[in-house]
Amino acid sequence: MKTSLRIAAGLLASASFATIAHAGEVAGSVHDASGVRPLQSASVRIVELNRSAETDRGGNFIFGDVPAGTYTVEARYVGAEVTTQSLTVPATGRIASDFNLPAIGGGDILVTGQTANLTSALSRQKAADGVVSVLTRDAVGQFPDQNVAESLRRLPGINILNDQGEGRFVAVRGLDPNLNSTSLNGVRIPAPESDVRQVALDVVSSDTIESVEVKKSFTPDMDGDFIGASVEIKTTSAFDSKKNRYSLNAEGSWNDYSGKVTPKGAFDFTQKLGENFGIAGSVSYYKRKFETDNVEAADWTEDDNGNAYAETLEYRDYDVERTRINAALSFDWRVSDTTKAYVRGNWAQFDDHEYRRRTTFDFSDFGEASGATGSTVRFDTADLDDGDKLTIERDHKDRFERQRIRSVAIGSDTDTGTWKFNWQGSYAKSTEKETFSLDPSRYTAEFENDSGVAIDVNNGNKFFPAYSVANGAASVNDASNYGFDRLELTTLSDSQDEEWAAKADLARTFAGDNGDFTVQGGVKARWRKKSYDFNMSRFDGYDGDYTLADVLGKQTYRLLDMGPVASKRGPADFYLANEGGFEYNDVDSLIDSSTSDYSVREDILAGYLLGRWDSATLRVIGGVRVERTYNKLNGNLVAVSENDDGDSVVDVSGVGYERNYTNWLPSLTLRWSPQSNLVARAAGYKTVVRPKLADLAPRYSINEDGEAEFGNPYLKPYQAWNFDAGFDYYFTNNGAISFGGFYKSIKDYTYSAFSSEEGTFNGVDYTELRTPVNGDTATVAGLEASFSQVFSMLPSPFDGLLTQLNYTYTYARGTVLDDDGVARRISLPSSSKNTFNVVLGYEKGPVSLRAAGTFRDKYLDEVGGAPDQDRIVNQHFQLDLSAKYKLTENVRLFADWVNVNNAKFYAYQDFAGSKRLLQYEEYGSTVKFGAKVTF
Repeated sequence: MKTSLRIAAGLLASASFATIAHAGEVAGSVHDASGVRPLQSASVRIVELNRSAETDRGGNFIFGDVPAGTYTVEARYVGAEVTTQSLTVPATGRIASDFNLPAIGGGDILVTGQTANLTSALSRQKAADGVVSVLTRDAVGQFPDQNVAESLRRLPGINILNDQGEGRFVAVRGLDPNLNSTSLNGVRIPAPESDVRQVALDVVSSDTIESVEVKKSFTPDMDGDFIGASVEIKTTSAFDSKKNRYSLNAEGSWNDYSGKVTPKGAFDFTQKLGENFGIAGSVSYYKRKFETDNVEAADWTEDDNGNAYAETLEYRDYDVERTRINAALSFDWRVSDTTKAYVRGNWAQFDDHEYRRRTTFDFSDFGEASGATGSTVRFDTADLDDGDKLTIERDHKDRFERQRIRSVAIGSDTDTGTWKFNWQGSYAKSTEKETFSLDPSRYTAEFENDSGVAIDVNNGNKFFPAYSVANGAASVNDASNYGFDRLELTTLSDSQDEEWAAKADLARTFAGDNGDFTVQGGVKARWRKKSYDFNMSRFDGYDGDYTLADVLGKQTYRLLDMGPVASKRGPADFYLANEGGFEYNDVDSLIDSSTSDYSVREDILAGYLLGRWDSATLRVIGGVRVERTYNKLNGNLVAVSENDDGDSVVDVSGVGYERNYTNWLPSLTLRWSPQSNLVARAAGYKTVVRPKLADLAPRYSINEDGEAEFGNPYLKPYQAWNFDAGFDYYFTNNGAISFGGFYKSIKDYTYSAFSSEEGTFNGVDYTELRTPVNGDTATVAGLEASFSQVFSMLPSPFDGLLTQLNYTYTYARGTVLDDDGVARRISLPSSSKNTFNVVLGYEKGPVSLRAAGTFRDKYLDEVGGAPDQDRIVNQHFQLDLSAKYKLTENVRLFADWVNVNNAKFYAYQDFAGSKRLLQYEEYGSTVKFGAKVTF
């Protein structure tokens, strides 16, 4: 045992700190023609030996165990001239082979500008083992996008789910965002939100990153916790350029709805401290104020006369202020010719302050509409039975939420040509917190059959029903008629998700006559804990006179006149000034505060072994990964009953579970390049996605009517067999065309199930139950195609044109049970059948112009209890424009116009033969303008 430990320690030490060159090594670097910017993913080949390698992010490569002799070394990069060198390798020692590649037709390949960025992205895609889509730093900054999620929507097969008009979650190949994983500098990022696994990428500013890689296929050295894609974000390194660089960005942002200009600024730098040590960092600040006009409807019904209407109709006026602060700092140390060490830290803060004024009509007491004229239905209180009423609520939300993501990683990468050893230790923590949010403060008026009030609702509008007051307008619009009804005060909403991780990889390469064979293995351990603590104070009355008139404000709603509304700060100020007058509901407060709390521990221990064959034409990677998962789950059982006096009694008891399971994840990847401009790939592999931690949490609530909602600690992980195949053809000039297909068979996917069967849990009876359960098998299949081209072959001035096009077709179907227990086939949630992106650009001299259009088809957002209750999000097309002007060598001016066509959000259900509104939003467009200075 001691001998084995000494041998292992010796291997690790030699791999990490080796400085003695092996006999017959060829090492070097590849840069652009200026020699300043390293070219990542350039292909370097020793022609006579048919051995090839790709450069790392520093532009470096190395071949070990090269027999003595004279060889031709060839370097290729998309958009660059093929360059060769002849060199003689000695019997012992290392010989250098450095390349500075000119662009086709001459010139530098600096990684700035649209054309150069396309070159960088295509080169990384070409060199990749599997199916990868790439955005590099300039691409992220080049698009008129507010965050990383917005930038990713330009890639093939990517669908972005929006919130308040901003991209938040990334859906890949039509799959739910929960089926993706996200890492930052190799660190898995936990989710700030309490109920999901996926990370909302609007927290991450595009100003702090160097590149984003969306890996859609799996090899054993990757974490196996994705089915859609692994989204890998990388920040800048000091060795990304030979020169020190400082960059300052100043920007203003104007939203045509809010009419306000808000600031954005960013600063980033790279600074070398000697030849072998460097620092890179960035900081950015962005404040955005905007407004949203929203209409929502629920509980659609059809009366005996065939009139369809929503029993609940809401008009919402949002005023939102979002502030993003991001910082990144990395230290890079070139320990030796073969080893680089690093420390990388990132910090992001996202503040979301939302004011919402809402007017709600409750028509549920009407058994049917009073009458109808065309598409307009009337609700006349004169037709109500005694005791029934038309209820109109006017409420106000004042919510401040802060999310933070922080991560730090330390590690080193060693490559001696024959041995590779990499290790990393990391810590990441994400939080989301509220400490004082009024959500909502509600004021209510009830109009009975003697009130003389009648409301007309026109369902003939294209997107949303519009109301008008047919009779009794003075009463409906009198703020003093709306007495205080309820205040729900969130005193604490604290979601915390943190993960420690450590990993190590060791590889040995054996040189062959026509290529290299590598044996590689590694281990990784992850220790994760997620918890949620929610405290709510509910007040159902006020000791005194308190009406909407006491906090009256002014609406900014554009769709129609929604009547009197509260001011932004009025309800909060009134509560703080009169806190003692509010009547506390201890029962409902205890229920609200106990049902959501949970904590989950998730420990994952993984190991893998793979073999890799590399030649100039063929790459084969095969192996297996094993991941063992341990969960410790804690939650509450909240049971509500009535005592003999008819009062509600709340019983809260803790519940805990433990479980573990093991997944074996084999994979085989083939990359074949019969000629330098053609790459074909095929891959088959198995991956898993663990259930949402919030679904696993043993949270059980049973109300006094016997209605139960349970978590499910026995949920199985999603398990998917995946197959990918496709090819890329790279044009002689800067461009490429790609075609690919994919197929996924997903077992044990999760959906929410309803049961009307009575049961008992921990001695408490219930009459109906809703809980997450595992489904059977879902099938996902599709096609991806993309085309990119710089038209430099055209005569001037058309030689500055460029275009990028991509299209994805996705078929995604699964089986669920309706509320009545009948099985039916559905499209998987978040799955758009058709998506495409079009980018048209022009770049010549100091001028750079770009138009970017994005389309996604409709998709199923939520599964209802029956087909006519499913929530569907309508198709979406958005147009963005960008213009830049190079004022001097170091100063660039820019202007972006986001959402030029004022694209709307529209969700509906197919009910009674028509699309019936569930949610409609419009946001207006945003114009950004500013300057970027580099020195």
